[in-house]
Amino acid sequence: MTEPIRLAKVVAELAACSRREAELYIAGGWVKVDGQVVELPQFMVTMQQVEIDPNARAVPLDPVTIILHQPPALNDEGVTSLLRTDTQAADDHSHIRVLQQHFVKLTPCLPLEPGASGMSVFTQDFRVSRKLVDGAATVEQEYVAEVAGELSEDGLKLLNNGLVFNGKPLPPAKVSRQSETRLRFALKGVRPGQIAFMCESVGLQLLSLRRLRIGRLSMGKLPAGQWRYLAAYEKF
Repeated sequence: MTEPIRLAKVVAELAACSRREAELYIAGGWVKVDGQVVELPQFMVTMQQVEIDPNARAVPLDPVTIILHQPPALNDEGVTSLLRTDTQAADDHSHIRVLQQHFVKLTPCLPLEPGASGMSVFTQDFRVSRKLVDGAATVEQEYVAEVAGELSEDGLKLLNNGLVFNGKPLPPAKVSRQSETRLRFALKGVRPGQIAFMCESVGLQLLSLRRLRIGRLSMGKLPAGQWRYLAAYEKF
């Protein structure tokens, strides 16, 4: 029997390149074993057919950012389980090839609070992380809240400016009424439980909360439970 050999060694011999370059070819999704893409340099091969894409480039992968339409009532494990190849939105126009490496070392940015749904962001890019995590207090988020109850007489005015949460005055917000049971919130530096508290302060009960936008980027028509890549031209 032929002894198993690491895929990286086989690719290095086929491409007459260094082991490091071979690993980059493999991690980049340019190598197939018996017709199937394999992204693990340590994958062991024996008599299988190994092919290298003619367009292969031995370059490090660019970090990616993923936009997910998060369904309600998911824990952290349930959310990350949605980040896989078969849940990519069909209308993802980023032109980024899906790779397994895109689902590792993802930083969640501005996580939704428990029970909420809508736009979530996961990134490998330190620039996005710095913008959304370190600069969270300056990034506006837009939510739609389904509510029940009677809005107090000066409720809308208080929601926009004048409430105190956890002993600190809330910064001015942009809150408007979309219907008898729906409010739109646009605010910065959102803290867990803040919107529910704001609603309760003006006689309303928060029934559901959905995030539509972070910064300049909207979730759009992304279906629930699906994700797409952040395109090169898109900025938060």
